[in-house]
Amino acid sequence: MKERNRFALLIFGIGFSNLGSWIYFVAINLLIIQMTGSAAAVAGYFIVKPVAMLLTNIWSGSLIDRVNIRKLMIGVDIIRGLLIATIPWLPSIWMIYAVTFLVSVAGSFFGPASNVYITKLIPDNRRQRFNSIMSMTNSGAFLLGPAISGLIINLTNTSFSILFNAASFLVCAYLISLLPDVDEDHEKLSEPVRLRTLVDDRLVVFRFAKTSAFFTSIFILIQVTMLIGFSIDSQEATYIRMHLQLSEKDYGNLLSLTGVGSLAGSFIATLLAKRVSYRMFIGAGITMTTVCYLWFYLSSGILSATAAFMVLGFSMSFGSSGYATFFQRHVPAAIMGRFGSLSDMTQSIITIVLTLAVGVLSDMFSVQWVCSIAAGIGIIVCAILVVKSFSAAGTRFFLSKDETTSNAGANISA
Repeated sequence: MKERNRFALLIFGIGFSNLGSWIYFVAINLLIIQMTGSAAAVAGYFIVKPVAMLLTNIWSGSLIDRVNIRKLMIGVDIIRGLLIATIPWLPSIWMIYAVTFLVSVAGSFFGPASNVYITKLIPDNRRQRFNSIMSMTNSGAFLLGPAISGLIINLTNTSFSILFNAASFLVCAYLISLLPDVDEDHEKLSEPVRLRTLVDDRLVVFRFAKTSAFFTSIFILIQVTMLIGFSIDSQEATYIRMHLQLSEKDYGNLLSLTGVGSLAGSFIATLLAKRVSYRMFIGAGITMTTVCYLWFYLSSGILSATAAFMVLGFSMSFGSSGYATFFQRHVPAAIMGRFGSLSDMTQSIITIVLTLAVGVLSDMFSVQWVCSIAAGIGIIVCAILVVKSFSAAGTRFFLSKDETTSNAGANISA
């Protein structure tokens, strides 16, 4: 299979499942609000995923780095598709939480596994452009997903939107099955995962984090801003429905217009991928995304909220593309699964605390007040990130060829 065709299959497969996920996102949020009318219940749904990841990521990275990545991705998508297909028939919010937990356990493997697969399949000099195209595909899903979901819900109900997501995972699994394997170390793939293996793997990751101190500091700052964004994102539907008093159709339309901004940003990011460094993508993209969160939660009407989300979508495209390139370039492929799963586990702990705090405080006080303060803190963290990234040490780090993945891997015993 030609290289271009492989790239297209991977992009379309993951992109189509993301389309299904956005269709599902609108439907499940509205379903929970209809069932409970509680901001805390919506926050509870957002907490299920990090709880599952917390329990799974203790050992998932060790497995990811020792199994056939392509087959793992296929199996995960099949399991997610079958589980999500049961949600429309579940009678209680607790059963929805339970199935979501199982879906998240399976899904916790896909993110780190896909990072490893992309890193091994895509040559280093093409990754920033590939990530920009991937971001554009995801933006298209972001644009079309809510609109399709709103149309489906208006014509039928939330169940069809949920079933579409189930089908999208199965389609993605089929397309990935057409791609080649990228694993070459067959002895490593057959190595069993024991308790001692897990301990040794943690030491490998900690050693990498310690010897790559500047990378670790930048990585942590990026993650903090993303975690703050995720925690206040959990109150997005609640704020739109209860504070701005918008209808379900307005909610879908607002997200669709956000997708317009995201698609435009991804398209421009793709054009600029060979001209603008991923450091600039990270600094400008993540900072503007956090500013737009504050803008959104300070909005008092649909026009201001829509404008904030359109700019947010535009900025997020640059941030996600830059971050993906940053991660793939500076984390050795040999330990990428372990590093990704361990960092995801840490993020899950923080996400649980932040999301619970935001949900409870929003019920006690005001969604607008709580989320605005959180966004303000995120802006401060972004300022630190930008200053550090564009300092003299940051310039040496981002421009040095010695900091590429291949050379980093040579300094680590995986």
